[in-house]
Amino acid sequence: MQRKPLSVYVHIPFCVQKCLYCDFLSGKADAGKREAYVRAVLGQIDKEAGDGQFDDYEVQTVYFGGGTPSTLHSEQIERILCKLKNVFCFTKSMPEISMEMNPGTVNAQQLQELYAAGINRISIGLQSLQDAELQKLGRIHHAEDFYRVWEEAAAAGFRNRNVDLMSGIPGQSVESLENTLRRLTVLSPEHISAYSLIVEEGTPFAKMYPHGAVDEETDRQMYELTGRLLAQDGYERYEISNYSRAGMECRHNIAYWERQDYLGIGIGAASLIRNTRYKIHDNLLSYISGEYTHENAEHLTVQDRMAETMFLGLRMIRGVSKRAFEGQFHKTVSEVYGDVIEQHVKNGLLKENGDRIFLTKRGMDVSNYVMSDFV
Repeated sequence: MQRKPLSVYVHIPFCVQKCLYCDFLSGKADAGKREAYVRAVLGQIDKEAGDGQFDDYEVQTVYFGGGTPSTLHSEQIERILCKLKNVFCFTKSMPEISMEMNPGTVNAQQLQELYAAGINRISIGLQSLQDAELQKLGRIHHAEDFYRVWEEAAAAGFRNRNVDLMSGIPGQSVESLENTLRRLTVLSPEHISAYSLIVEEGTPFAKMYPHGAVDEETDRQMYELTGRLLAQDGYERYEISNYSRAGMECRHNIAYWERQDYLGIGIGAASLIRNTRYKIHDNLLSYISGEYTHENAEHLTVQDRMAETMFLGLRMIRGVSKRAFEGQFHKTVSEVYGDVIEQHVKNGLLKENGDRIFLTKRGMDVSNYVMSDFV
């Protein structure tokens, strides 16, 4: 039987201290509540697999995100991963099993245990190599913590390591970002996710910086500098904010952008299964008590799916395949979006080359504007 690919996201909603810019579903919890949550996660996994709806799938990627998954003991992460492997079919080729971690919450022993448990890709939340900038973000770690974790991860056996980097930090200059980039690329991470800080409503930053953390021109210069320096160092930009060495792209995120099916485990986690999108409620106490209610279930129409195929696919540098679009929807891209594409090609924001439609460099600079026309 030819099985369909499935990606699994496991949300760990705990952190030592909530960063000043963070609007994710996360917060502090004591050891007892963290253990109760792990048990609830195991219960949800059993429930999701219990009705046989995933019998024709095979798991190709798992991603532990948060929050800060490294606030859990490695034994707890291992129990969750073992449960997944016991109830789901995993691909016989090497699955990608990722875990986010904060440099201030992980040590050498934990890294060794995680690697032995089956984690084979880590994502380190660095953000900056300038301690003053880390302090402004409300991060709990220092640059030296990152360097320690980097060496300990290599010693533990990890050879697929992402580093999260942030620009547009309050008080950050173009020069300080360049310093961070140059110091980071000396280490040659396999993958770098480089994001511009967005001041989200409801966060402390929204009150502290109501007009944004840096001015628009500085933000633009930082964006261009990041792409230029990483390209010079041999990184391939394969998505608007993601760069990797050859063959080291994040398979889990690509599954999202390609609209493959994914299952969300844990509070607030979203799923897309057989073109139905839903999420788990975000009440921690209810979840711990065994309530795994699916909320906001929406079966996507053909128009919804076509729109998502375009605006998610265009996030990737390779863009959207015309043949794949027609094979899935039995209409050509031109039939559905011909006028939109023609206008953006004319304005130099989109380009067509053979089977592919993709953003130009100018188009990437205003990607939200372009993608909104496909909704």
